[in-house]
Amino acid sequence: MGTGEMVPVTVAVPRAERKEPHPSDSLRTFGAVVQGLREHAGLSRVEFADLVRYSKHTVESVEQGRRMPDEVFVERAEQALGNTGALRKAACHLTREEAGLAAWFREWARLERDAASLSTYECRLVPGLLQSAGYARAVFESTIPLRSGEELAAQLAARMERQAMMRERPTVPFSFIVEEQVFWRRVGGAEGMRGLIDHVLELSAPRNVSLQILPLTSGLHSCLDGPVQLLETPEGQRLGYSEGQESGRIIADPKQVGVLCQRYETLRSQALSPTDSRGLLEQLRGEL
Repeated sequence: MGTGEMVPVTVAVPRAERKEPHPSDSLRTFGAVVQGLREHAGLSRVEFADLVRYSKHTVESVEQGRRMPDEVFVERAEQALGNTGALRKAACHLTREEAGLAAWFREWARLERDAASLSTYECRLVPGLLQSAGYARAVFESTIPLRSGEELAAQLAARMERQAMMRERPTVPFSFIVEEQVFWRRVGGAEGMRGLIDHVLELSAPRNVSLQILPLTSGLHSCLDGPVQLLETPEGQRLGYSEGQESGRIIADPKQVGVLCQRYETLRSQALSPTDSRGLLEQLRGEL
């Protein structure tokens, strides 16, 4: 250029070169398939990298589920590993991980989105689908180990995104049964709880949403074993979800799900009616 100045050069990084912040199960599975086919073909990572014209580092990252492969990588890998079509088909099911959701909850969150109905009993905290932003933030800030600001923002965004389906799906029945003492726990102080109750009353106002409070005076009831969620898939299958310390499990066995459904229906008869539940929440708000 005649000036002697160094001109910065920008290099476009293929999508397969970018590290995924939250590796998903599908990425890990795809990577394991690539590695298995590569090893079956008798190729080292270096040799395979030369064939697909990506770096050894990228191949390693894809195989370990840490990078999302782009279409070029998939096509070259397919041709280099026998052209069976397995990688092309597997690539159609690749998804990025959902930031802000606990690993053990992600599959249930995916099922929620297409559920024909959803029922939730909770005795610890206000259910995530009913939490206000302030309440959710206070809950996340109190978790151990402590989260970074970025992680807290991701958790809050994921929770509010889950709630959106309640407004977007006005014909899907949502049922909630919540223990009264949950609303006595002052998460975020009195002001935060007033905001929470206002939020809960707003979300539970539509005809497709039923909120019932289980009063403190109810005594023993049918769900003393702990919180539970139930849903019906578009195909009519009923599933349950149970969560504890650092764990959660989806329950698909028809007999087990049947028992949970019986317990939930019994609990509905033991809880206050939706109208009386709204009255109790308004009373609690006035006492804050």
